[in-house]
Amino acid sequence: MEIINAIILGIIQGLTEFLPVSSSGHLEIAKGILGEEKIGKESLLMTVVLHFATALSTIVIFRKEIIEILKGLFQFQNNESFQFSFKIVLSMIPAAITGLVFNTEIEALFEGKLTFVGAMLILTGLLLFLANQAKYSTKNIKIKDAILIGFAQAIAILPGVSRSGATISTSVLLGIDKEKSARFSFLMVIPLILGKMFQDIFSGKITVDEISFLPLLIGFLFAFLTGLFACKWMIKIVKNSQLKYFSYYCFIIGSTVIITSLL
Repeated sequence: MEIINAIILGIIQGLTEFLPVSSSGHLEIAKGILGEEKIGKESLLMTVVLHFATALSTIVIFRKEIIEILKGLFQFQNNESFQFSFKIVLSMIPAAITGLVFNTEIEALFEGKLTFVGAMLILTGLLLFLANQAKYSTKNIKIKDAILIGFAQAIAILPGVSRSGATISTSVLLGIDKEKSARFSFLMVIPLILGKMFQDIFSGKITVDEISFLPLLIGFLFAFLTGLFACKWMIKIVKNSQLKYFSYYCFIIGSTVIITSLL
């Protein structure tokens, strides 16, 4: 049963990390269904492993862009590469500060509060619906845009708010080119995912005693492979203005979670 649960959680993480339906929200729902609603040591370790898998899939897909970003950071020249790298760093600041300052309060929201998760899924659906109505644009990301997108990512720390949905929707509503919005969204989250992983690892809340590593390995593989597929798919979805279908999905799942949790 542990193996089956690991496969399910891996697929959910791989799909929902990139598709705009909230990976954190779906993992909370899945844990409630699978009997893992308590954030115990093993559950936290699985969450860390799954997030590392999707971060790695993002790195694989955007490896060329990541190399350019790293080069741009150390050029210290006011060229396009350095400006883009600077905007990526700038966009990370709001979420980083929010995570550090309100870490305890945020963790409390990941304790089986499914009604809250449902409400945030509905909010995600609303953002996606509005973004889908945006007109075609070829605008590039400016510094003020990067800051606003960063604030959207900070809000997406809440379970049920899709990080990709919030950041991409904000970018599109600001009039930024849709494909550029998707790529910027996926690149800006990599350092934050890795940072949160290290924070959890060194927090002392995770132990490896009496934990089976086979489910962790299987969950990692399924999340990584599913993530590779979902990331490429999501870029096409945004480019082709198909976000409305995910908004309907979020409305349905969010409403269902709220109703069932209140019964």
